[in-house]
Amino acid sequence: MTDRETEGRAIDVRRLDRLRAMARIWDDLIRIPVIGRRIGLDALIGLIPGVGDVAGALVASWGLVVATTLRAPLSILVRMLLNIGVDTLVGVVPVVGDLFDIGWRAQRRNVALLERWIESPTETQRASVFALAGVGLGLTVCVVGSIWLAVRTVVWLIAFV
Repeated sequence: MTDRETEGRAIDVRRLDRLRAMARIWDDLIRIPVIGRRIGLDALIGLIPGVGDVAGALVASWGLVVATTLRAPLSILVRMLLNIGVDTLVGVVPVVGDLFDIGWRAQRRNVALLERWIESPTETQRASVFALAGVGLGLTVCVVGSIWLAVRTVVWLIAFV
């Protein structure tokens, strides 16, 4: 290994360590004694309608930058983006989104995904492809089902009139 490669690996390790620290702050900062769970800034800032969830998505996007610099494959990046998207979209829903933020922990999920990819790149990439295919199939079923339901409703309304 050359000096340049060694230096590059050290930089990657530091970036991943910073990402882990950010995930701890964002997802596990404060222990709630009554429920025995930890919450982070994501759940606290998420209480601010609209702004909190957008801020969470912006902070989480830094994980995508780190993953890109580590040369993570597209399937890993898309899966990380999916974690951020779910956190943001569900987080927008009042009360339910705030409770969801406590359990979902998108930052932790993304760090764990990157760590698994570093340890076992082929298996993690394959699992990510299957997960994304499942999500794509689920979305396709939802879209087709929605179109079918809309057509059936229109046909029913026309027959009713």
